[in-house]
Amino acid sequence: MGIFGNEKKRKKQNRTEPQLFSDGRNDLRSDSKRNKRKRSILRRIIGFFLVLGFWGLVAGAIATGYIFFSLNERGLLKIPEREPGIMMLSNNGAVLSEQGAFFGDAAHIADLPDYVPNAVIAIEDRRFRSHFGIDPIGLARAVSRNILSGHLVQGGSTLTQQLAKNLFLTQEKTATRKAQEAVLAVWLESKFTKDEILQLYLNRVYFGSGAYGIEQAAHVYYNKSANELTIMEAATLAGVLKAPSNYNPAKNPESSMARAKLVINSMVDEKFITADDAAEAIGTAGGVTPEVSLPAKQYAVDWISNQLPLLVKNYDQSIIIETTIDPTIQANAEKAMRKRLNESGKKMNVSEGAMVVMDPTGAVIAMIGGKSYQKSQYNRAISASRQPGSAFKPFVYEAAMENGFTPDSVEIDEPVRIGNWSPENYKQKYLGEVSLEQAFAQSINTVAAKLAVNVGIDKVAAVAQRFGITSTLTHDASLALGTSEVSPMELVTAYVPFANGGTAVQPYVVKRIVTRDGKVLYERKGDGLGQVISENNLGQMNRLFRAVVQNGTGAKAQFGNFDIGGKTGTSQNYRDAWFVGFTPYMIAGVWMGNDDNSPTKNVTGGSLPTLVWRDVMEQAHQGLAVAVLPGYVEPVAPADQTVAAQEQPADQAQVVTVPPLQAQPPKRKTLLDVLFGAPDPTAPKRKKPIWEQRQDDERNLY
Repeated sequence: MGIFGNEKKRKKQNRTEPQLFSDGRNDLRSDSKRNKRKRSILRRIIGFFLVLGFWGLVAGAIATGYIFFSLNERGLLKIPEREPGIMMLSNNGAVLSEQGAFFGDAAHIADLPDYVPNAVIAIEDRRFRSHFGIDPIGLARAVSRNILSGHLVQGGSTLTQQLAKNLFLTQEKTATRKAQEAVLAVWLESKFTKDEILQLYLNRVYFGSGAYGIEQAAHVYYNKSANELTIMEAATLAGVLKAPSNYNPAKNPESSMARAKLVINSMVDEKFITADDAAEAIGTAGGVTPEVSLPAKQYAVDWISNQLPLLVKNYDQSIIIETTIDPTIQANAEKAMRKRLNESGKKMNVSEGAMVVMDPTGAVIAMIGGKSYQKSQYNRAISASRQPGSAFKPFVYEAAMENGFTPDSVEIDEPVRIGNWSPENYKQKYLGEVSLEQAFAQSINTVAAKLAVNVGIDKVAAVAQRFGITSTLTHDASLALGTSEVSPMELVTAYVPFANGGTAVQPYVVKRIVTRDGKVLYERKGDGLGQVISENNLGQMNRLFRAVVQNGTGAKAQFGNFDIGGKTGTSQNYRDAWFVGFTPYMIAGVWMGNDDNSPTKNVTGGSLPTLVWRDVMEQAHQGLAVAVLPGYVEPVAPADQTVAAQEQPADQAQVVTVPPLQAQPPKRKTLLDVLFGAPDPTAPKRKKPIWEQRQDDERNLY
């Protein structure tokens, strides 16, 4: 092969056999190639992300522009005006309630202590002063925490984003809404200073308990202006924002306090306050001192608000509503209701109550819709329909007076059956011969049932509706004992004619509505719905009402020397207890019972309801002169007919008449009768005066 053949062979061997020793040049060449490959890959990755970022920015810019112009076309890029505020005034001119921004944005950053806005910044958006509406660092931190915890524990929205959502958007959680929120946040940052954004936020955000804005929240929870808040109070309100229901200091004080301490610590971390300030704030922390300790006024406020659309169709500026509510009587009414329920509610198994107080024109001067507005916003004074029991009997007796009966007419209180129905008296006691005055005062059921049947059920219903009952009434004999349901408001309304001289009324609470600059939008006119009872019958009915209070089931209602009339009522199984009473100055009705219609433990109209009524009315009449209830009674010869002897009107022939009781066998003479003579059955019986005939204090059970 020669030299060249051997050389080729050696090269081939060199290529196939590993070298045991190297001078290093081959290693350098290999590292260089690997580094080149790495740099190439890195350049490709960087290039990919640069391109991706570029097109991402382009896509983001296009999306942002699209969102921006779509929002602009919809007119959203403009700070919306606050809805016109509503200020309600009581009958003495004091503020009853304020809703919305009556004076515009009430709180100004320049007037607030630094720690008030700083408390919100510390807990809601620590980087508020440095970001541009969107906080990438805060967003990244929130995302990482949520991923690590496995669920949502922290949000990434800035104060500016929250403001954008509150001002312009809905609360739905969608990607579109979130993108709109981000665009609007950037727009807000470009148009307003940080202080202006913060001021808008503090005045528009919801703090719970119906309070929008820091100023209103300060009044609702602490009865002071926002510029008077302490560090702890500011921290408490800032803590509410995350969840107004959960951290409401009035409803959940423990959760609220824990949240407030977290805010305090955050303020220390951000150097908004010192550690000494924090310790002092926590050490002096106290509970809320609400603007009113009698939140039941909100029942009346809600009722007024519901009437507003019927009285004023449109208004584009803040308005003032002048109402008939008397703040003193309103406060006393809630105090009395709460006191009696707290003292006796658990023991007597009664949990709720309602009260309406009117003047003789139908003006509602106080309303209690329940024991606690915070626990239940259901207004029982307006919306609850309950059986009035014997409190319905005045309409039965008025129908009788219109058919010739008088308080002196006599009836026999005895067991009676009407068809398949047998009305019973309280404790199944029967008195025999009684006057209608005594029967009314002692709330005797058998007599009321006989009266209703003999004068006609339709006539009784017509009288009730003429006086002001608007609910549907049954047309059977049980109507006489109040089995048809009514609301406290309508029952009190129907009693007003007995106190004002006989004129039916429409209940009202709004006297006048004016704009903030004085333009009259509404003014109540009218004096009543006309006469519904004659003066003679009014005098006779008020004689009956007086007997209830002076000698009957409502005796606990009497106070001072005032001329008072009223009627108790208790429904079957003690489910409802009522007292409706009046003087020449005021008419008031009290209902007590349970929302689930469960029986109470023997609560009658003459017990707790009458006590609540007296608690309120006695204070309300302080300083008033004693006056006499209206009505004139024309002198007439004593009536000798009984109810059962009255002839049934022809037009009421379809009404079931009271069947005669079975004749009793003649009584056997006793030894005393033989010795001293049996009494003559035809001789007139001596009737005890009412004050001697008083039976049980509570003969009003249906």
